[in-house]
Amino acid sequence: MHPHTLNKLKGIPMPPILRRLLRVCALTLLATQASIAAAGTPYKIVTASERGTYIQIGRDLARFVAPGADIDLEVLPSAGSAENIQRLRVEDGVKFALVQSDVYQAFIAQGEAGNKAAADIIRPLRAILPLYNEEIYFIARADSPLNFIHEIKDARLNVGPLRSGTAMSSTTLYRLMFGQAAPDDRISFLPNEEALVKLTSGDSLDVVVVVAGQPAKLLVDMKPEARALIKLLKFDRNHTSAQAALKTYFPSTVRAANYPNLLLEDVPGLAVKAFLVTYDYDRKATQGALAKFARSLCQNFGVLQSQGHPKWKEVELAMPELGRGWSYYPPMATELNKCIAAEAKAAAAKFCPTEQKILGLCT
Repeated sequence: MHPHTLNKLKGIPMPPILRRLLRVCALTLLATQASIAAAGTPYKIVTASERGTYIQIGRDLARFVAPGADIDLEVLPSAGSAENIQRLRVEDGVKFALVQSDVYQAFIAQGEAGNKAAADIIRPLRAILPLYNEEIYFIARADSPLNFIHEIKDARLNVGPLRSGTAMSSTTLYRLMFGQAAPDDRISFLPNEEALVKLTSGDSLDVVVVVAGQPAKLLVDMKPEARALIKLLKFDRNHTSAQAALKTYFPSTVRAANYPNLLLEDVPGLAVKAFLVTYDYDRKATQGALAKFARSLCQNFGVLQSQGHPKWKEVELAMPELGRGWSYYPPMATELNKCIAAEAKAAAAKFCPTEQKILGLCT
């Protein structure tokens, strides 16, 4: 009941218990309205596995950035990048997605090759910000004769669930290194945890591929006994297959300090770039909300780096030139460019040349 209605009823005789009930109802209504007003715009972000890095990055955005934009950001798990692109395109409320660069590029390539469905899905997607490199782990049994990634050509591979970024990265990398697609009868699409159980408990799998930024929870949570069961394959930059792989992927180092229960020394590996993306929304209200999100991202970037997942320390607040077929989302790009320019100006103002320091003109 509205408070004004309660005021009108004050002059009408009624039992005290009824009057108290009406007052409670009015106060409850006011509290509910205040709660709805404070909740913010309900948006969603699609990430990846519950034990992956993407979902932790999403939770950081929900915790440190979304409140400053009056957005109530729900963080959703998913199969990975390929599913995220499609959900961003069609699912109500999904306004953000985390996507691997090779998956995004694969949709563009399919569209350019004449696949109308791929072109329709990817054309309206827009980049917000390049994030960090995600490591690609090739995991074999500890007693496996395999030691390097370039030795997996004839191996039985688990490449992650269908529509996942891991599946795309695994199969793309295989094609680049060996000049052919991975044979259908040598690959499987199990979730990471199920595949690792199968790898260590039988002989039906040789290698499990996992894509996750380090430190990856899946590997961090392993007990010391894991070292006797599995190992990571190394990337040899001097092998003939390496140059083809490095046209799309990046050299990386899996650090033993991140996985003390698994590694005794650092392992050379490969990585793929992660991006925060959105859709080319044309509604003024949505454009305004996303612009506020970009502004809050800028204002809270230091908090993300100091209190968020360690991968935030690898992220730069910068908007470099994108690949063919990619573009930034203008309302957010405008806000981020303002922020980047302001930070550069502030840094320049703080700079003090040696000669001026000597003369006491600045500190």
